Amino acid sequence: MIEAVGLTKRYGDKTAVYNLSFQVRPGAVTGFLGPNGSGKSTTMRMILGLDNPTAGQVTIGGYPYRKLPNAARQVGALLDAKAVHGGRSARNHLLSLAQLSGIPARRVDEVLGVVGLQDVAKRRSKGFSLGMGQRLGIAAALLGDPQVLLFDEPVNGLDPEGILWVRNLMKALAAEGRTVFVSSHLMSEMALTADHLIVIGRGQLLADMSVTDFISANSADFARVRTPDTEPQQREKLSSALTEAGGHVLPEQDGALRVTGLPLPRISDIAHDADVRLWELSPHQASLEEAYMRMTQGAVDYRSTIDQKEGLQQPLPPGVQPPMPVPGQGQPGWYAPPPPQQGGQPFSMPPQGAPGPYGAAQGAPGPGTPNPYAQPVPQTPPAPQGAPQGQAPAPQPPQPSQPPATPTSDLTKPEDAR
Repeated sequence: MIEAVGLTKRYGDKTAVYNLSFQVRPGAVTGFLGPNGSGKSTTMRMILGLDNPTAGQVTIGGYPYRKLPNAARQVGALLDAKAVHGGRSARNHLLSLAQLSGIPARRVDEVLGVVGLQDVAKRRSKGFSLGMGQRLGIAAALLGDPQVLLFDEPVNGLDPEGILWVRNLMKALAAEGRTVFVSSHLMSEMALTADHLIVIGRGQLLADMSVTDFISANSADFARVRTPDTEPQQREKLSSALTEAGGHVLPEQDGALRVTGLPLPRISDIAHDADVRLWELSPHQASLEEAYMRMTQGAVDYRSTIDQKEGLQQPLPPGVQPPMPVPGQGQPGWYAPPPPQQGGQPFSMPPQGAPGPYGAAQGAPGPGTPNPYAQPVPQTPPAPQGAPQGQAPAPQPPQPSQPPATPTSDLTKPEDAR
């Protein structure tokens, strides 16, 4: 078990963690959440003895990390997947860690198989992708078969198959009675993996509860009700009946009703008594992401703003109209439309003779305009009269298409010869 009591860490005049107390119990996956700069990485470094707390203490199994006998066989951690010597192969990297902790070499091959790197065990780690580096870091954390495991963004860079594998691995480790502490920004993944949550903001504890309790405490559940679209009077009738029964009704943009304060069976009974047909009656529960955003909205240090582009745009030439705004552009879920099509063919050429993008006419050159890139086509002269049928005419010498160049000897200056 990991236990922090009054944990505080200051860097000069900046307080990264302040009076933080929590417990990470075995047998469950505990998620560690918080905005960027909230102190998650600093807390995990203090747990592992990499940073000394300014005040308070944190223990693993009742002992500080530095006082644990053979700590590498009791605690496994992945804080930085790039903390690997690039010139070493994956197997040699793990073998050096095993030798430092008295772990047999056969365990190296076992964990390489667990993380799926057995086929690249002899490759240098500097050529590994981000996902392969994550797998190698997880292998190093599992090397000593520890009872306590800490992971900082373990699924970063992994493909969907790798994310599913990490999720199942953590659940299996917790089911064996181990302590699993995971920090991540992927709310959807945490909702599927974690059993318990510890949420911090600006270095202070915001929540320490189960995932279910966290969502319920930081979101408002509601019922979604829809009546026939062709009968708006029934919608108004139901809205009045629900309001009289103590419910709070809000209209949705698509014509449905959002009802809070009444359970679904009560809403169904009220609609039946009011003789209103329902097309939809469904419960809505907020996601972990919605609940997390609601709790931490006041603890975010880095917020993005709208790009005003003021002072960056070049002035338009005289007579040129500014482009018309595209409806919906800049809103969430907006995508650029496909390019316009002409005549049913995308990117079709302009009509013959129409001005091109550089002012020249498009298409084939007009009469009397020589094409500087065209190759001369040999012309077959008509057969002279009296020539026998089927006999090819005599070849004619090619005619120069351009006048002969002036010999350089006739030039008076050497610069003109260039």
